[in-house]
Amino acid sequence: MYWVGTSWKMNGDAASAREYCAALLAADRSAWEGLQPFVIPPATLISAVRAALGPAGVLVGAQNAHWEDKGAWTGELSVPQVADAGAQIVEIGHSERREYFNETDETVNLKVKAILAHDLRPLVCVGEDRSVFEAGGSVEHVCAQVDAALRGVDDTSTILLAYEPIWAIGEKGREPMPGDLEKVFDALQGRYGDRVEATLYGGSVNPGNAARLLGIPGVSGLFVGRSAWSGEGYAEILRLAGGAVGAFA
Repeated sequence: MYWVGTSWKMNGDAASAREYCAALLAADRSAWEGLQPFVIPPATLISAVRAALGPAGVLVGAQNAHWEDKGAWTGELSVPQVADAGAQIVEIGHSERREYFNETDETVNLKVKAILAHDLRPLVCVGEDRSVFEAGGSVEHVCAQVDAALRGVDDTSTILLAYEPIWAIGEKGREPMPGDLEKVFDALQGRYGDRVEATLYGGSVNPGNAARLLGIPGVSGLFVGRSAWSGEGYAEILRLAGGAVGAFA
């Protein structure tokens, strides 16, 4: 099974979520065969998106959750709370969370354990900045992040890893070539491939490169950004990914 999903980040409201879901559901879902789609909206929209897309087999996630189940953590949401809203996946460790909100390897590990304790899937984001990439330290950096995230976790079989090199994400990100990614995915596959559910790639994914990225050995899914911020755009990525996966069979 290949996983293809998207996070809306801090975008969208109830009206745009309805439009997004309607456009996605109007697409030819037979083209998604062999794929597990997932959508991660803002927390305020989890329930509505789950209600709309859940019957179509699309999993729904939360963009973050605290490691404690409850308490005096003003502004935070717990894993039980996002689960109650309908989340089935929780995204953690994204580079924006690490840079702007002090997410650390230690807190990512705490969150992995909390998510698994409530039978949700952690989507653990890892990636290096441009200086590490240019110095040739990508493999060591990324694997250290994964090792920290999985520390003390006995059963990692439902964990999704998303390799998102910081130099490739966002409006100013550089579209990667397969050669930029092969060493990292070779290491991820060799060290964790039989321990986790999937190893995804995210960063400047678009309709022009989705199939090529899925063809990189070790890549078992895509985590798409702005190219999937409309229902039509996400449906097109799913169509292209489904075609690529069908060709692999």
